[in-house]
Amino acid sequence: MRALFSDVLDQAKNVQVVGTAANANEARDQIAALRPNVITLDVEMPGMSGIEFLEEIMNTNPLPVVMLSSLTQSGTEISLKAYELGAVECFPKPLKATPEQFNKTVGKLGKIVLAAANSNVKDRKKKAEVRAGESRFDWNGRIVAFSASMGGIEALTELLAHYPANCPATVITLQAAPELVETFIKRLNADLKCAVRAMADGAVLEAGVVHIAADPEQHVVLEPGQPPRLRLLARDPIEGTRPSANLLFGTIARAAIPAVGAVLSGMGSDGAKGLKLMRDAGAHTFVQARASATVGESPEAALGLNAAERELPIDELAGAALACCNKS
Repeated sequence: MRALFSDVLDQAKNVQVVGTAANANEARDQIAALRPNVITLDVEMPGMSGIEFLEEIMNTNPLPVVMLSSLTQSGTEISLKAYELGAVECFPKPLKATPEQFNKTVGKLGKIVLAAANSNVKDRKKKAEVRAGESRFDWNGRIVAFSASMGGIEALTELLAHYPANCPATVITLQAAPELVETFIKRLNADLKCAVRAMADGAVLEAGVVHIAADPEQHVVLEPGQPPRLRLLARDPIEGTRPSANLLFGTIARAAIPAVGAVLSGMGSDGAKGLKLMRDAGAHTFVQARASATVGESPEAALGLNAAERELPIDELAGAALACCNKS
């Protein structure tokens, strides 16, 4: 696996593999000597596990770390733990794949490593646990739409912790492995007051429910009506992305219904054009502050199009979105 991933990364533009290590002891020496910009770290290592070594790295000398993990049930649980500890991204190891599938999957790794190199790992501070307050919330009918990709698990964990049980109807596009998102949804339902559901075709937008769309084979769009519904569409990727936040946001703008939109931490520019359409249609629009985002590329793209009213840290963004949706 080290040889395979080293070869892939060496072929990626602007990426150079400066060293490899078989275990934490070797890695500790290599990091001190080579001072890499990014570390790829396998969960499974002899001796100290990858997750234990990740915790050591983040406690002693925080560096951008991309974890390599399987997509088994235990693997996705470990991936969520890695995000909690500060990993920038968790990349699935394609252990059972054809050469074509392997090349397609790991071909994304170079872009992820470059984004990780420009991430805000060293500037981020560990967040205290946040729980939704007991202040009165009376939904005014305004729907909420968020987009997130790299760093999105952390951003959504903190943002949704502010949501009350009768939260505004919310839909989220999340670029992450579906298996990981399934485990993430289970974790959120155990921790939050509101309900979180995997996106289903025909889902009604209603108070107290958050829908997360992460199926890489289907887009999600808004279908106007009383009440509005979410529909899944099996169409080609838009600008290389599926589900496309630009498409979701665009259908919300076209429906001309009261809404709030926000682009959170992420790689690339998906969501920027759609957020601009929402703002032009009269929606309230925000982006996660680049300094508080794990990866600020997506918020940066939205700001470049003047698509957002304000750039806010994630806790303030949660408060602003809820305020827009509260009758009082």
